[in-house]
Amino acid sequence: MSHLRAALVSLVVLTGVTGVVYPVVVTAIAQLVFPYQANGSLIVKDGKVVGSTLIGQSFDDPKYFWGRPSATSPFGYNAASSSGSNLSPTNPALVKSVQERVEALRAADPGNTAPVPVDLVTTSASGLDPHISPAAALYQANRVAKARKLDPAVVRDLVGRHTEGRQLGFLGEPRVNVLALNLALERK
Repeated sequence: MSHLRAALVSLVVLTGVTGVVYPVVVTAIAQLVFPYQANGSLIVKDGKVVGSTLIGQSFDDPKYFWGRPSATSPFGYNAASSSGSNLSPTNPALVKSVQERVEALRAADPGNTAPVPVDLVTTSASGLDPHISPAAALYQANRVAKARKLDPAVVRDLVGRHTEGRQLGFLGEPRVNVLALNLALERK
């Protein structure tokens, strides 16, 4: 009986500490020190939340930059079902979807004969990636400029100004947040 009592007391105490106290303390610290990040890194335009810097969105209008494809279902960029396709490079389904994406990009910008950057035709591991490479953004610059009746140099300059460097100077690759770039285009 004494073992049962000790086990129940331990259960109650540890549940209180790890299930209540610890989450409250961590949440309070996050809200005080990193409120923007703790609340989802939301982007607000005209008082309305338009997205997050952490989760990609689907853009298919030629006047916008397009992000990396999403492998989530039942719809793209669904944070509740974050995952990659897990298809091997030799899987016929992956080869077919990449070919279809290349054809769609070529159809949207028929004059562009440059090689299609791989991140425009393959999904990320999470299926939620909000970034594309600078090469992927520059690949789309002429299409966006033409659709918006802007000088391509202006659009390329905008891409350059929205290119984020490596984290801490050496982690990751340079990248462009698609939503932030499209919002900057809207301000032009």
